[in-house]
Amino acid sequence: MHNNVDSLFEKLWNNYLEVTPSAVKVHELLGSTQQDDVINDHIALRTFNHEKIGLEKLAAHFKAVGYTECGEYHFEAKKLYAKHYEHSDPTKPKVFISELLVEKCSEELQAIVNALVEQIDENVVTADNFLYSGTHWQVSHETYTQLLAESEYAAWMAAWGYRANHFTVSINHLSNFETIESVNQALKDAGFELNASGGEIKGSPEVLLEQSSTLADHHTVGFSDGEFSIPSCFYEFALRYNKPDGEIYTGFVAASADKIFESTNAR
Repeated sequence: MHNNVDSLFEKLWNNYLEVTPSAVKVHELLGSTQQDDVINDHIALRTFNHEKIGLEKLAAHFKAVGYTECGEYHFEAKKLYAKHYEHSDPTKPKVFISELLVEKCSEELQAIVNALVEQIDENVVTADNFLYSGTHWQVSHETYTQLLAESEYAAWMAAWGYRANHFTVSINHLSNFETIESVNQALKDAGFELNASGGEIKGSPEVLLEQSSTLADHHTVGFSDGEFSIPSCFYEFALRYNKPDGEIYTGFVAASADKIFESTNAR
């Protein structure tokens, strides 16, 4: 396990940049030249609810560096369950971990996922680098396409494995931007495509959280039957509001997160 929260996030970030080169451009676009004000609000990771590699197995790596469980979320249509975690130091990023409820999917999907999970050596799950270790299996593009027809989430996992699915810019910490609209406009002016599912802005001041995101970059994956370019990871943007007690809201909004998942949809 990592002994240090910062080294863990640095490894996750470098691994994310390998397949999300646009993130560097986002930093240049939003960051201020005076100080590094692109602060990470949260990251998200995906997995399957298989006992070997379920949500709790991923969470253990974060708990080891000072994170505690804070909220749970259900996504009925996408057959997902998620929890979010916060660090005792509020300046550290929040963590959102979701898992696919495999038993709610078709028998074909269950068989494919079980075959993938069987290829994982149990020791890798507790290794320091597990959260940014990618895939531990061979999968064909044909199988990826088959999964895609039923669950974009499962297809993404099969192709990418263990890595941050997205990082998130905290708009609250940007010195050059105050609203999510101004961030979105700057991104669009620079040629970025935004995830418009459920509107470009998900959430509202009323639910204390507004979110938007780019559409995922495309990156080449070496499948067992050749190399194919598919959606990789994306960048999210979050603006948080104060609760009635004056404390900033640190949770997530399921209805908004549901649409954020679609940033990796094949297009």
